[in-house]
Amino acid sequence: MTAIVRPRPMLLALGLVLVLVVWLSLALGPVSLPLGETLKAGLRLIGLPLEGDATQQADLILGQIRMPRTLLGIAVGAVLALSGVAMQGLFRNPLADPGLVGVSGGAALGAAIAIVGGSLVGGLPAAIEPYVLSVCAFAGGLIVTAIVYRFGRSNGQTNVATMLLAGVAMTAMAGAGVGLFTYLADDATLRTLTFWNLGSLNGASYQRLWPLLIVAVAVALWLPRRAAALNALLLGESEARHLGFDVERIKLELVLCTALGVGAAVAAAGLIGFIGLVVPHLMRLLVGPDHRVLLPASLLAGAGLLLLADLIARLLLAPAELPIGIVTALIGAPFFLFLLVRGRT
Repeated sequence: MTAIVRPRPMLLALGLVLVLVVWLSLALGPVSLPLGETLKAGLRLIGLPLEGDATQQADLILGQIRMPRTLLGIAVGAVLALSGVAMQGLFRNPLADPGLVGVSGGAALGAAIAIVGGSLVGGLPAAIEPYVLSVCAFAGGLIVTAIVYRFGRSNGQTNVATMLLAGVAMTAMAGAGVGLFTYLADDATLRTLTFWNLGSLNGASYQRLWPLLIVAVAVALWLPRRAAALNALLLGESEARHLGFDVERIKLELVLCTALGVGAAVAAAGLIGFIGLVVPHLMRLLVGPDHRVLLPASLLAGAGLLLLADLIARLLLAPAELPIGIVTALIGAPFFLFLLVRGRT
């Protein structure tokens, strides 16, 4: 597969689009701000002194509501897209999804335990409830991924096909667990669980953001260092070994990186589908399979697409807000079907 556009102009275009979407994300909402005032408020937020009177409303909306939400969207979109690239490289399948190793299902089960379990014991203290939910979702994703990886190990080797099947089975078991807790939930808890499973950036805060930012930066810095190994895996495992790569270590690192990234993203924003599937597939069609270009292109496109979906979710039924998972599915599913039909012709 060869690129249909040159990599550098494509990366530049994706960067410019991301900047534009960030600007719109900060400016638009139930209370829209002029783009110029948004820029000034953003500069004041980072401590740059400006002449003229400060607009208290713009500074409050931007600094306390939209800036953490926008940063959360960038981090979640980038991590999901990078994890999708890692899984598609590991399974050597452009239709692979980060949830194949069970991390999304495990995170959903962990969140269900926190939400419904807290309700059954009389509720958690309000000060720690968001942290308990995030920790349980993150831990659930890591535990299920560890089980899937263990099933894939045999005689010191990791069988990718076995790990894939184990991931499908564990995801089904986690789904059954979520269904059980859904059955046990009362009306109020059921509503909370349902909205969490549909994904949202609503309620973003800096306290909720910083753990994900740490993971996102780590993933964004680490995965490009494995671009050569991912390129070698495209040729096959035996060929990658002949080229001098420690294939078993690379597999473990890719699974661990995906588990950490997706687990943190799901813990922060709930279940958001199609970003990790559609974005890497589209970028591969545009820039080719070279992971040295594919990884940064997917990072930029994933962040931009998720922010765009969040903007649609905020504006479509304003002042009400759609769950972002609905928007990404409505955008991603038809587009993905178009790609499949186009690939057959």
